[in-house]
Order: sequence, then C-alpha cells, then structure tokens
Amino acid sequence: MTDLIRLTDRVVLSIEGPDAETFLNGLLTNSTLGMEEGQARYGALLAPQGKIISDMIYQRTADGFLMDVPDQADETLLKRLTMFRLRAKAEITRREDLGVFAFDSQGFADPRSPDLPLRSFKKPHRDDPTSAHSWRAARIMAGIPQQGHDFSANEVFPADINMDINHGVDFKKGCFIGQEVVSRMKRRGTARRRTLAFRFENGAPHSDSPLKIGETAIGALTSVEGDYALARVRLDRMAKAMDEFGDNFCANGRLATLIKPDWMDDQIAALTGGGE
Repeated sequence: MTDLIRLTDRVVLSIEGPDAETFLNGLLTNSTLGMEEGQARYGALLAPQGKIISDMIYQRTADGFLMDVPDQADETLLKRLTMFRLRAKAEITRREDLGVFAFDSQGFADPRSPDLPLRSFKKPHRDDPTSAHSWRAARIMAGIPQQGHDFSANEVFPADINMDINHGVDFKKGCFIGQEVVSRMKRRGTARRRTLAFRFENGAPHSDSPLKIGETAIGALTSVEGDYALARVRLDRMAKAMDEFGDNFCANGRLATLIKPDWMDDQIAALTGGGE
C-alpha cells in the first residue's frame, strides 16, 4: 500500500457563501448544483475562445466548495473568479492552511478515474512526504493529464485532454464560459487531438520526445514516469499512420504499447484499436 503524500504542485481555494453554488455553476464546464457534502467533481474555467485557463477538482462542503487547482494557475484563477463575482454573495480565498494529499485511505474518490488514488484536503506539515513518483505513475497509467505537466494555461481545448469524455464537461448544464466553442466541437465531431497513455519497453524517453508510427510523427510525450508516458496526439495523423503501419508506436527509437483506460468512450477505443 502506498503511503500518503502531499501534492506540492496543487493549491487549495475556497468559495463560500449563499451564492457560491450558482456563481460557480455559471462559470465552470461542469455542474456544481445538487452536490452532496463531501462529493467531488472535475471541471475547468475556460477562456471565451474555449481553451482551458485552469482545470480543477472541487468538493462540496457545508459552506460552499474547496477547489484543488494547479499551482501555476491559482493566481490567474483567483483574479478571474473575483472579476466575475460582481454582486454574488461568495467569498473567494486561497487556503494556506490546507494542502492536497493523495493515497489517503479516508479521502474522497478522484472524479476523473476510479483507477486514481483517493484525495483529501489536510493541514500540511513540514515533514509531509512529497515524493510524487507513485502518484505520477498512477496518473499516467490511468491516462489522466495534469496542468503544469501535460499542458499549460490557454494551450488546449477540453477535448485535447479528454475532459469531454472524462466527467469534466456537462453539456446539459446550461451556459458556461467557452460553451459555444466546446459544444460546437462536440456537435461537429471536430476534436483533433487526444491525450493517450503508453507503456514503453526499457523505460520511456524524456517528455517532449516526438511520438511516431513508422516515420509519421503523430504527437509528443507530455508526462513520463518509468516505463509509462502520456502523449498528446493528432487523431487524423494517427488514424492514417495506423492504416499504413499498424500500431507500431515509438519514441526516440523505443517501442511503445497503447494503454486504453476503461473510461475511454467507444469512439476513441475504436480509433485506437485494442490496446492493453
């Protein structure tokens, strides 16, 4: 059993007050309505053009929400939420007294995948274990990208990191910032990129390594841990290359096998073949 670790690249925000639920619901890609205390969901705040400013995991509390966000985006997210608050009765605070922990046997389920360890919000201490190798391996094997490692703010659309098929976008919830772009991509089936997981023989090469099928570059590695890696790929290039060369994935001369998590929808599973 893996010991509890603190994820030092995550920051906690709190949004509290009588209007917290409806305030966030009008902004985020996923609904905040009707959540039970302790329940967590995955969502994001988008730019009007549909790209992700920050993704987050948010948990319902008695007074509002705790939000688990990437440290590279917390200041921007604080400013955006404060700007949009207007007359809403909601207080937005960075919680210096709380940290984000993984592998907590008493924690809450990560809403992105049942294969991920339980998470929790706890008071951090100086001697908390912070080695993230086990967490990174679990995340990559589950096919879950993370902001600050696999993508940056204003770089990707939700579909690029699988949010639209991984409990991160509620297309029935009503308006949110960037909804028109995201809904149009889904309606027209125009998602061009996905993030996929791979297992390499004898260790994965470094991140940013080009991923190829034959001589065709289909994307690049974004996260690496041991034999495992995530890569953001162009679906059209991958489909064409697989028709010609099969599933002979490689990066820096190292062969790789596609990992297909259970949560991937039928469309992507059909495109990528059997996988593991």
